Amino acid sequence: MSRLSLMENKLIIVEGRTDKEKVARIVNEEVDIVCTNGTINVERLEDLIESFEMDERDVYILVDEDAAGKKLRKQLTKELPHAVHIYVDKSYREVAATPEPELSVALLAAHIQINPMYLS
Repeated sequence: MSRLSLMENKLIIVEGRTDKEKVARIVNEEVDIVCTNGTINVERLEDLIESFEMDERDVYILVDEDAAGKKLRKQLTKELPHAVHIYVDKSYREVAATPEPELSVALLAAHIQINPMYLS
């Protein structure tokens, strides 16, 4: 992938592999989806920011609504103040447990193109 096309792609940060797979099914545009695998140390986060050139890209944070997710969101907010936050309903707690129509609406509200079949 060229540097120019990388910069054009949006980037969504999620916690785990199941979150990544679910989001990848729903999204209908070129995006990079990065897994943190839970809370991460500052060094690893800085490596991810540099590797994916997050300071120059549209970054979206989509993490679980549990204690670990909130801690990660706070950590990411410090390092990526320009990132857009996407929230799942607290009643589902996890991105992976959120029904596809609900998750689709949340992604769409953040101006991420989704496959319309997931809206119904």
